[in-house]
Amino acid sequence: MTSDLPTGPATAPVAPRIASTRSHHGDDVIDEYAWLETKDDPAVTAYLEAENAWTEHATAHLAGLRETLFGEIKGRTQETDLSVPVRKGAYWYYARTEAGKQYGIQCRRPVAPGETAPPAPGDGAAPADEEILLDGNELAAGHDFFALGTLDVSPDGRLLAYSTDHTGEERFTLQVKDLATGQILPDRIEGAFYGSAWSVDGTQLFYLTVDEAWRPHQVWRHAVGSTGDDTLVLEEADERFWIGVELTRSQRFIQIDIHSKITSEVWLIPADAPTTAPTVVTPRVQGLEYSVEPQGDRLLILHNRDAEDFTLAQAPVSDPADWQELIGHTHGVRLEGVDAFADMYVVSLRQEGLTGLRLFPTAGEPTSKPRDITFPEPLYTVGLSGNPDYQTAQLRLSYTSMVTPDSVFDYVVATGELLLRKRKPVLPGPDGEPFDPARYSQHRVWATADDNTGVPISLVCKAGTPVDGSAPLVLYGYGSYESSMDPWFSIPRLSLLDRGVVFAVAHVRGGGELGRHWYDDGKLLAKRNTFTDFVACARHLAKSGWTSSDRIIARGGSAGGLLMGAVANIAPEAFAGIVAQVPFVDPLSSILDPSLPLTVTEWEEWGNPLESPEVYAYMKAYSPYENVADLEYPPILAVTSLNDTRVRYSEPAKWVAALRHTAPRGEYLLKTEMGAGHGGPSGRYDAWKEEAFVAAWILDRVGLAGLRQDPAA
Repeated sequence: MTSDLPTGPATAPVAPRIASTRSHHGDDVIDEYAWLETKDDPAVTAYLEAENAWTEHATAHLAGLRETLFGEIKGRTQETDLSVPVRKGAYWYYARTEAGKQYGIQCRRPVAPGETAPPAPGDGAAPADEEILLDGNELAAGHDFFALGTLDVSPDGRLLAYSTDHTGEERFTLQVKDLATGQILPDRIEGAFYGSAWSVDGTQLFYLTVDEAWRPHQVWRHAVGSTGDDTLVLEEADERFWIGVELTRSQRFIQIDIHSKITSEVWLIPADAPTTAPTVVTPRVQGLEYSVEPQGDRLLILHNRDAEDFTLAQAPVSDPADWQELIGHTHGVRLEGVDAFADMYVVSLRQEGLTGLRLFPTAGEPTSKPRDITFPEPLYTVGLSGNPDYQTAQLRLSYTSMVTPDSVFDYVVATGELLLRKRKPVLPGPDGEPFDPARYSQHRVWATADDNTGVPISLVCKAGTPVDGSAPLVLYGYGSYESSMDPWFSIPRLSLLDRGVVFAVAHVRGGGELGRHWYDDGKLLAKRNTFTDFVACARHLAKSGWTSSDRIIARGGSAGGLLMGAVANIAPEAFAGIVAQVPFVDPLSSILDPSLPLTVTEWEEWGNPLESPEVYAYMKAYSPYENVADLEYPPILAVTSLNDTRVRYSEPAKWVAALRHTAPRGEYLLKTEMGAGHGGPSGRYDAWKEEAFVAAWILDRVGLAGLRQDPAA
């Protein structure tokens, strides 16, 4: 029997312990694994490769299950597919995929005379009159990683600005393609960031660059066709602030957004006079957040001045500081965005933990009545999607729930009719039965936190799943940056649900599900609420019969990986396993180092431990890495990427090393993608294989992987 098993290392790697001292506020900390932070050290590479070898060896018995899960994901996915075309000017724009190819293909086709509805996606085949803008598979050829940063067609449809990254470090090469000839112009800009904006006439291209800490801090203007020096338009010196740039939907302005976590400032440049110096809408005031959406001769301004959950004002373009209220403040109704069109504007909001859209016709203002765009499911996510044209009679919406695949609707403004343009195909599963949402059920339940706060939980499971404690459950969490984990559909998740696994999302504080206060109550010196909320959710699900503590797998990534590490220390007995992806598990070391990407901009999220002894002590008390103890930890799978610029690979590497040394009875695995960034593998098939790897590990932990073979047998 052993001859059929792959050979591998006999034991898990043991990282050398080399003392390194960190001293702040009179506190000396010995960090024995700080040496792992030196990315170009051959010893670090060798250690990460040894960890990968051990992980492969320790999960070798799951190889068949991984292939089965990958086959299920692939088999349920319509590999040759085409998105619903979006109209912009004289063209329909869309993306499509082809079976066997890792990356999408960006395309367009002309709008036919009299054509008002988008052409039906059909079976995903390329239309006869298609024009390929970019083929990601060609751009990725010869590289282990590929990502697009910018894909921006000029207003007249002649030119395409696009940027590519082949390392995962999110530093892009920006180029321009002449769509009439298919030629790549000599313009080539290295080190660009996400985002770009065209002048109306397509002669000037605005783009962003980053500083040494990976912070977008400069806006540049490039004269298309030139190879000379570009013009610096605006530079942000304050290291707390990021810059963004875009051409507004009305095409009246180039808009420059400058923002920190809690403060905003917006500058405008006439898009038909792109060499004009930018002018500020309202100078920044600490704590004032606002965004701007031009509509005709006015600016719509969403802001939080004396309004925790935001309110909407208007101001004349000629006097942008003269704010006049349009929508008053309602506590618990969080206004999240505004989109302006020629004859209406739409406010994106959330209320009682659900997303919503409210349309305001501008004809007949201020007496015209708003209308909500509603859906019948108890849990869902809805938003505007792909509405580039300022003059429109229909709104493109995206919609999904935990049982409804991603859907595209057109909302007819005149009649209120919702036209379903496409629902993401889900092909039959291994049983050959067509996908049926009725086979699954979704629920919203509430846990009670330590301070008696109600915490919502969204669940999805196979219909008829017993609520007697016998079902295994994956509990997902994030809880930072006011990011809401709204209900979403997942094809890979079906492989778990069909095996009897319940999937749940804990909407913990630090996210934005219940308004701005929900975020404020889970950040800075209230961050611990995020962790205790998650534990309360796990215990509630076990107590109420959805699962039991020895069948719960916790899962989270990035800041959600911090959550995973924290709950492992707080309540290891509450979980049967933990999956931590690109986990932020050494937060204090990172936030103490202002030279690292994101650190200074993050101080308004976590606090500044360099300046504040209180923040330092608070972060040290919850840092997963610094609080590893000799506990009975559940099995832990940590997944990371070598080129991640957001959360360094060294954080999970140090964490796993510390766990293995301090709590040696546990099972800890570290898997490092040696050629990827924060999002993991870039190709869709590679991403599916990664998900199959994680899902197989989860099923193994809850006893659903079949009889486990002993490698030593």
